Amino acid sequence: MDQLLDFAAILLGLLLRYGVPIGITALLAWLLTRLDARWQEQADRRQVPLSTLGAEVRQVRCWETTECPRETRENCPAYAEPSVPCWQVFRKRDGRMREDCFTCQVFVEAPVPTTT
Repeated sequence: MDQLLDFAAILLGLLLRYGVPIGITALLAWLLTRLDARWQEQADRRQVPLSTLGAEVRQVRCWETTECPRETRENCPAYAEPSVPCWQVFRKRDGRMREDCFTCQVFVEAPVPTTT
């Protein structure tokens, strides 16, 4: 009978020594995974689509504001991409905007992007 109690005490000691920390670690990993998933979902809901940076889609069309003639409009890269604001189309290769965009009536009067 003493051997059975000794064996039970050893098993209980091993369970407490190794089982409890492993169980707590697994529980924390599960909770952190759920928290990360919730944060990712919130971030996805707040993210502004790249095509609308700087303007609402279909609200700012520079060729309408500047009244470009048809010949000029058909050769314009901004006219070829109507869902992207013209200042995004004309960005320089290094990512900066052209200087003349900052004083352009289309850029100045564009609505500010909002997140929902």
